[in-house]
Parts: sequence; C-alpha cells; structure tokens
Amino acid sequence: MPEFLYIHIPFCIRKCLYCDFFSVPYDESLAKAYIDTLCKELILKKDYAKSLKSIYIGGGTPSLLPDECFIQLFRCFRDNFHLSSSPEITVEANPGTVNESTITTLLSLSVNRLSIGIQSFHNDELRTLGRIHTSDNALQTVELTRRAGMGNFSIDLIYGIPGQTMDSWHQSISETIRLSPTHISTYELTLEEKTPLYELIQSDEINPPSPPFIKGGTWGFSNKIRMPDEELILEMYNHAIDFLTACGYEHYEVSNFTLPGFRCMHNLNYWDRGEYIGVGAGAHSFVSGLRSINSEDVNNYIEHLNNGTIPESESTKLTTLDTVKEFIFLGLRKTEGIIINKLPPFIPPLARWDRGGCYSLLNACSELVDDGYLEIENGNLRLTKKGLVISNTVIVKLFERLM
Repeated sequence: MPEFLYIHIPFCIRKCLYCDFFSVPYDESLAKAYIDTLCKELILKKDYAKSLKSIYIGGGTPSLLPDECFIQLFRCFRDNFHLSSSPEITVEANPGTVNESTITTLLSLSVNRLSIGIQSFHNDELRTLGRIHTSDNALQTVELTRRAGMGNFSIDLIYGIPGQTMDSWHQSISETIRLSPTHISTYELTLEEKTPLYELIQSDEINPPSPPFIKGGTWGFSNKIRMPDEELILEMYNHAIDFLTACGYEHYEVSNFTLPGFRCMHNLNYWDRGEYIGVGAGAHSFVSGLRSINSEDVNNYIEHLNNGTIPESESTKLTTLDTVKEFIFLGLRKTEGIIINKLPPFIPPLARWDRGGCYSLLNACSELVDDGYLEIENGNLRLTKKGLVISNTVIVKLFERLM
C-alpha cells in the first residue's frame, strides 16, 4: 500500500510566462472551498494508504493559503491517516507569498521541509520568466524561514533562461550556496508551446504590451529575447555539478543536490516507482500498477466531491512494456542508477521480455557503455557525467536498442 501522499494546491497569483503546469488564479473564497473539498477526497482515500512516510504539498503556490486552511488540512490528515514516527512533510513556497505567520503555523503543524521556488537571483532573469518576486524578496524569504526556525529548506534554480550568461548563472548558484540550503534543485528551462514565453520568443515583437501586474508599459526587454544555444546550456549544467559538489553537495539525481542526510524522500519514491496517493484537482496517483489523474477543472472537482465521487479524468493500467520503460527512465535519473540484481521479476538481468529472440538489457546498453554515456559499477547501471548532460537522449537510444 502507498506510504506517500501528494496534495495539489493549484492557486497562483498569476501564471509564470514559462509554466504549462495546471494552475488557476488565486481567490481566497475559492481556495477555502477547495480545501473543504480536499478534505472530502482525503476521507474517501483514507483506506488507500498505510502509515505515511511523506506528505508533499505542491502546486501552484501552496504558500498562498491562509493559515486556517493549513490548520484544517492537517487536522484532516491526523484524523484519517496514520503518520510514521518521523514523516517528511514538505510545503512548496514562493518568495513574495510567505510571511512569519505562515512559517510559524507550518512549524506548529510539524512541517519540517520547505521548497522555495527562487529560480534566479537576477531581476532581469526573473522578469523574463514572469516571476512575481525580486531577488531581494527571495533573500527576505530565506531569512524569514531561518529566523522562524525552519532550517531544512530547498532552493529551486533555473538555467537556460533567455539572456542568462555563465557569469549570471554562477552568481545565482554562488548566492544559493551562501544561503546554505539543505537541498538544491537546478532545472533546465524547457520552452513549452502555448506558454507566453514561447509565443514571445517566436514573435518578432520586442516589447509587447505588459499585463496588468507590470507597471511601466513594457516587459523591459531591450532586444528580442532568444533561448541560449545548446552548448552554453550544457556548460551551465556541468558548471552546476562541478561547483555544487565542490561545495559539499551530493549530486544524487539528474537535477538535484543535497547535503548529507537531506535527500528528498518524496521524490526518491517517484524515481524508485513507489506507489503514492494524489489528492486535489490535477493530482496524479499510482496505486497497484494503475496511474490516474484527477480532473484539472477546479469547479468540476469540487462539484463531484460534493456529490461523493472522485473526478478522475484519466486512468491507465500499465503494460509490462510501460513498466519496463518507467523502471529504466526513472531509475537512470538517480546518479546511482539501476541496481541490476534488483530488476523487477519480469526483466531478468540477462534476458529482456521477448519479442522473438533473447536480448539482454546489458547487451542493449553495451554500445552506450563503450561510448562513455553509461557505466556498470558494483552491479549498478548508471549514467556517466557525459551521459547525464544528455540523459533523455541516452535513455531514448537505450529504449531503441531494447525495443
């Protein structure tokens, strides 16, 4: 049974220019109705889980919620679920949406980890991303977090931002190190179609009209913005690995670094293909080989649960082939890779599922090993540093050899 619970809070002050995740504009009355509904879904799913090792509240921007909503939500956890003796309880927060009362309330509710979406310490880069905060806001949020007594916090950063340079990227990760978070996530900016940033980059327009939240009439771009070239992006990624590991952070997953003892238990469960329960509009669940997604329509979500039903928009029973692909793709995200002698029983170490002839996983990866993208050490198949920087490409090539 699942031991991990994810709660989705879809509200944001506004959507960032690069974001294609599910979110809706924040409205306090709707947020309170939504939390009422979340509690109904939690009650309906209380028998899905045994003792919970992790609760992760993500979004969206969960830190927008009033204190009373957090209190109500945690009361529902404790009334309907059993928590392990030392659960990891994480809340995502964005600078500009956190105050001392929020942190104090979360600490009183046994939240022991904060994930702060800073993304950059350069205001021009933050404007390009459409973030609501400034570098000063980010520093204030970290100071507030520390002063309140929340020592276990993670900082998210983005590289590959239009206009970003190696110098500005180094300054952002250097400032992050100065703040001494227990965990750091570095994500490459992915340009998603139908996002404002994608449309802006595709446009010839240098200064399109500003949305209402920006005063002054322009986005502030003096030139047409363009994505950095691939070579610079790879250089930024390699620099992050070298610099952060030199500063004592363990590189334990493609995008994640941690001080000893502070790996994110919740995310490790995803990469190990562990089961989890998802609650909230747009939340994903994985239980008994079935992946399901709740409706992303907040009003539809509320209406269904008020009538006693969970509005799943999609439910998929994984095939053996789906499972194999997930096992490889997710397992290779970890820098320790896949422990070959722990392959699922349907993937014998020396013979894959058969489509007319025996072909081994080890044989399939042999060319990628010879080319220096994968390595096998102490029974683990893992990406090399050369492979990490193009991990998706390496995994696609491995799939091609297996299929």
